[in-house]
Amino acid sequence: MRPDTPPPDLPAGRRPLSLCAFRAHHHRLWLRYAHTQTGSARAAETVVAATCARLAADWPLLRERPAVARLARALLERETARWLARHGRRPVRAGTAAFHQAVRGLLLHEMRGAFWALEGESGLYAAIAALPERQYDVVVLRYVLRAPDEDVAAYLGIEPATVRSHVRHARRSLARMLDLRETPAP
Repeated sequence: MRPDTPPPDLPAGRRPLSLCAFRAHHHRLWLRYAHTQTGSARAAETVVAATCARLAADWPLLRERPAVARLARALLERETARWLARHGRRPVRAGTAAFHQAVRGLLLHEMRGAFWALEGESGLYAAIAALPERQYDVVVLRYVLRAPDEDVAAYLGIEPATVRSHVRHARRSLARMLDLRETPAP
């Protein structure tokens, strides 16, 4: 089979992904995700390098799957969990500066002035951490890691409309938990 011919089990018109192109497209997002979990840029680089090594080893099989981004995200989460376990640590999540900056700059903007009424931000971060897992994932991917809805959907294996639905529910939950009135997003 010629290298530019898709394997027979791929849908017509779909070419196999290049590992280098896939990694280049996702690398920055993976680093930001790992940093929000480990709290360290160096640890994030280690986690992403391990993830890329795993991807490289399994790439001939993975690239033919329809949900490659979701599978890669699962590998990244596993490598993150391994790193945390090896170092006897728990995910930092809302404790990182990247998380704080993103929530302040993006999620707060959507809720307009309502969150500014909070005396401190710790209540907001605790409320975000208390969201159901899928809503938390969407908030982190969309606001902290600044991934577009289409990428969030691909990473989570859901539709972009479902991403937007999770965002709406998360905003409502946050407003309710923080006893704030939600303002419509622009």
